[in-house]
Amino acid sequence: MTEDPYVLQEIADGIATLTLNRPQARNALSLPMLEAIAAALDAVAADASARVVVIKGAGPAFCAGHDLKEIRAESFDRAYAARLFGLCGEVMAQIVTLAKPVIAQVHGIATAAGCQLVASADLAIAAAGARFATPGVNIGLFCSTPMVALSRAVAPKHALHMLLTGDTIDTEAAFRIGLINDIAAPEALDAKVAELAAKLASKSPLTLAMGKRAFQRQADLPLADAYAYTAKVMTDNLQAHDAQEGIAAFIDKRHPEWTGA
Repeated sequence: MTEDPYVLQEIADGIATLTLNRPQARNALSLPMLEAIAAALDAVAADASARVVVIKGAGPAFCAGHDLKEIRAESFDRAYAARLFGLCGEVMAQIVTLAKPVIAQVHGIATAAGCQLVASADLAIAAAGARFATPGVNIGLFCSTPMVALSRAVAPKHALHMLLTGDTIDTEAAFRIGLINDIAAPEALDAKVAELAAKLASKSPLTLAMGKRAFQRQADLPLADAYAYTAKVMTDNLQAHDAQEGIAAFIDKRHPEWTGA
């Protein structure tokens, strides 16, 4: 018998759904799991039919972070640890640089690298009752790589409070600090995420890709440089067919027909 895949992949109506599939381990990010996520993201990046990506978890949790049992079984080996944490960073960077919006659909727990996954996504919707934490400090292993994503998603004092205390926060707190965009009743989570994903999938894929890339780049630039850069982006964007089609459709009071060019 073959084992179930670590990541389930489905594409429908422009939406690629990647389901973390280690429910018995609360979708802990073992090395094989990270390798499977990286491969799935590569496949989505190359598939023009996928305009939006949803990442969710099978079973009772979204993602419990790194697989501590695997780490101990590897005898805390330095080379293994370097590969594990390095690959995790690469996967998070894939999400950030993917030229398609990524939505995290969160239920149960999102802890340590699981919280990192939420923070790395462009948008996140959580079921009421979900919990978030970067608890590495409690076991003597500071959540340094999750810190990268968390510190870019929420204000420094909120990030440091989570990192230094290891405290768990609920969905209301996660929403208040900007870690998630919205909260849904557990039974309505699928529908709420599907509604948001469909809205994004209805936009020009070219425009979404340009906008996501520009948002990330301008954030690190000084004010004058940011305006110079985004002025060029908008100038380039205006030359695209989709921008010209969108403006014409708005003026003509009709729905635009996107080509992605």
